[in-house]
Amino acid sequence: MTSPPRFGRILTALVTPFDADGRVDLDEAQRLARHLVAEGNEGFIVCGTTGESPVLTDDEKLSMFAAVVEAVDVPVVAGTVGSDTAHSIDLSREAAALGVHGILSLCPYYSRPSQAGIEAHLRAIAAAVDLPQIIYDIPIRTGRKVASEVLLRLAHEVSNIVGVKDAAGSPAETARVIAAAPSGFEIYSGDDALTLPLLAVGAVGTIGVATHWTAPDNVEMFDALAAGDVARAQRVNQRMLPSFSFETGDDAPNPIPSKAMLRTLGFSVGECRLPLGVAPAGLEARAREVYADLVTARG
Repeated sequence: MTSPPRFGRILTALVTPFDADGRVDLDEAQRLARHLVAEGNEGFIVCGTTGESPVLTDDEKLSMFAAVVEAVDVPVVAGTVGSDTAHSIDLSREAAALGVHGILSLCPYYSRPSQAGIEAHLRAIAAAVDLPQIIYDIPIRTGRKVASEVLLRLAHEVSNIVGVKDAAGSPAETARVIAAAPSGFEIYSGDDALTLPLLAVGAVGTIGVATHWTAPDNVEMFDALAAGDVARAQRVNQRMLPSFSFETGDDAPNPIPSKAMLRTLGFSVGECRLPLGVAPAGLEARAREVYADLVTARG
């Protein structure tokens, strides 16, 4: 029997709720996290991109880690890593002391380092913090793809680098990495629209955005695949396509749409901080349409 994934199959990259004064709302974060677990989520990324990590202070991030760890009994992976290696190490150590279960180790952004620099950055964080690390490969945001050869070298040589959140957009290349990776090295989809294709080539789960409201559908899709019912998995995936289209766009980048959706579902998550800013007119109305259609399609 195949072992379940280390951090679960379905994880959400959690939004960071803000109150009416723009402060982090820890009580609402806990309420949302508990709701998402009840909906089928098996873990969380806290203070990642969807959690607006670039506009949070270290103290705000640490308070979010502590609050979510306290609220739920599923794995909590901390978004502590940015472009500054030394700062990433310090924040990761502080997060580890709060009881998080893993570190999301982001490829450095903006600096556009060489592959050697990327590898050294990821190795330094893994060496400094004795927690499982998931490498987040998202070249559209970082400006650099983590080369497959680097991923594989880290997978084979660094014991606590245990997986990748794959948002690189190439299932064929992901299949090559999976084929050459050591046993137990886990690939998570980092792009909701590519979850089913990545599962088909050997990914173990998803770290999603639309999973804020599609977790029951993801559970159904994963269970269908596990049972060998590919046609059913395809139907469920098709049901979620409007949600995938809704979750981000040029006029309303992620996480603006997710926060709009959650507000329509009764969660006081507030608006995004600048430079993302407030939702454009009509977004909440569109969120209601997307969700109503999804519920109807569930039957």
